[in-house]
Amino acid sequence: MVSCKIITFFYLIIPFAASLSFNFSSFITNDPNVTYEKSAYAADNIIQLTRNRRDASTLASVGRATYAKPMHLWDKSSKNLTDFTTTFSFVINSLNRSAYGDGMVFFLAPAGSRIPDNVTKGRSMGLATDNQPLNSTDNPFVAVEFDVYPNHFDPPGEHVGIDINSMESVANITWLSASSIMKGLKHEASINYDSGSKNLSVVFTGYRNDNYITQRLSYIVDLRQYLPEWVTFGFSAATGNASALHSIYSWSFSSTLEVNETDPGVVDLGPTNGTDPWTVKPGSNSSKNKIGLVIGFAVGGSVLAGGLGIFGCWKKRRRMLGEGGSDFDVEISDEFERGSGPKKFSYALLYLHEEWEQCVVHRDIKSSNVMLDSNFNAKLGDFGLARLVDHEKGSHTTVLAGTMGYMALECVITGKASKETDVYSFGVVALEIACGRRPIDPKAQEDQVNLVERVWGLYGTGKLLEAADSKLDSDFNVQELEHLMIVGLWCAHPDSDLRPSIRQALLVLKFEAPLPILPSRMPVPMYCNPIENMLSSGTVTSQSRDSQPLSSISSDNTESSKVTASSGASSPSASLLYTI
Repeated sequence: MVSCKIITFFYLIIPFAASLSFNFSSFITNDPNVTYEKSAYAADNIIQLTRNRRDASTLASVGRATYAKPMHLWDKSSKNLTDFTTTFSFVINSLNRSAYGDGMVFFLAPAGSRIPDNVTKGRSMGLATDNQPLNSTDNPFVAVEFDVYPNHFDPPGEHVGIDINSMESVANITWLSASSIMKGLKHEASINYDSGSKNLSVVFTGYRNDNYITQRLSYIVDLRQYLPEWVTFGFSAATGNASALHSIYSWSFSSTLEVNETDPGVVDLGPTNGTDPWTVKPGSNSSKNKIGLVIGFAVGGSVLAGGLGIFGCWKKRRRMLGEGGSDFDVEISDEFERGSGPKKFSYALLYLHEEWEQCVVHRDIKSSNVMLDSNFNAKLGDFGLARLVDHEKGSHTTVLAGTMGYMALECVITGKASKETDVYSFGVVALEIACGRRPIDPKAQEDQVNLVERVWGLYGTGKLLEAADSKLDSDFNVQELEHLMIVGLWCAHPDSDLRPSIRQALLVLKFEAPLPILPSRMPVPMYCNPIENMLSSGTVTSQSRDSQPLSSISSDNTESSKVTASSGASSPSASLLYTI
């Protein structure tokens, strides 16, 4: 019997991380973890942000629901910013009235922030006073708004916007939601902030002809310029001369901020098992020379086992062909932990992508490039295709290179390799580990040839564990294996915008962040002309700031399985749509 034990995880190569995570699948009255202001309250397992009483008017109502503990947004000594992800489901219900207002926001504001005094109008959604000028810093905030009432400074109609110290959005897109608001249909949203790229992005649902669609919007912003180290965060909503009910049904959140408590300048790169630790100070000549030498050999050479001191505890045993197995009939012994192996491997990718002064895009992550030393420490090899990329640029355009089955589709179509394409490959390897088979098996049944498609199909029908390696013979930790497989699917999402960073994937593998909510059916990506996409999906506007907003829209309601590339597909500004 093959055992799959998860042993104690050792924090080897990352600094101390100040993390915050929670997951509310419903809400109870008097929960000390949620703070309510004014009209907001919890009842019947949901949060009502604005007034919902038969004996009182729903007009001119304002309410907030925030997490009781503040978030450490950035660290003053190291200047490090947190990464965070929040997902929530909500309803804005006009009770079948065609006139409604005003909307709700997810916001960050200085710790201790409260609803300003004398708020009677819905346009500020509880973030600013009635007479506060636009772009004022009297009540600092950064917010994502779901606005259903167009004021004079708003675009026409329902829209989603990103707001910075003003209800006049720095970026916005038309929100296809009018029919759902009148019918009280539920929406979902996921907001992500990537501290490396400074990208604040939101993915949210809408409805077109009563069909469920997915839309997205993003904006580049350095939150340190607008908010203090510690912030209050949560939801706020308001009504004015028109009203609607604003309800939160579920809410999950996770953040992590790297803070080295002993010496902010020291990074320990390993190795372990009794050998001398390699500790260097970023910025020093010895640090740059040593790391640069390793990266140089790794990028320039064909194989460098353990180029960055990658840790793990992987042990793979290949069965002999004469025993009736294929050349990839991999068994996993007690020494190979399905849980801690991928976690430690992901630390390596974290360093490659985020911790060095330049981003290293490996471009050929696959199971056969993970090798072992005599102590079964995992080493990532074959850096022959790797490239150095500036963190701000994020991608490298080149001729097609990599291994089919591990390559993200956008890499095949556009020739662009990026952190996101590496994350895709990591997801495929994670699924390989969990399922004990190659990503492409031409001998399998037609609906099981592609590993990602097969696992996603089982995930959507609630039969995820049927994809588990049959050699485990049910001898595994169900929760650990489910996390590994769902993280694998998340990383292998066809839409690169919806993949996690390797840091976010690691948090979920460590049970420090909630599992993502994935579509029940695997989306199929489609590249389209970005200008046509903008005209069909809404508008994106940028105020007098240097950063550039991005937006796109996608549909989850068609049966198309065709992948096409338009004339704009290879453009850096090409937008990605997907349909299922």
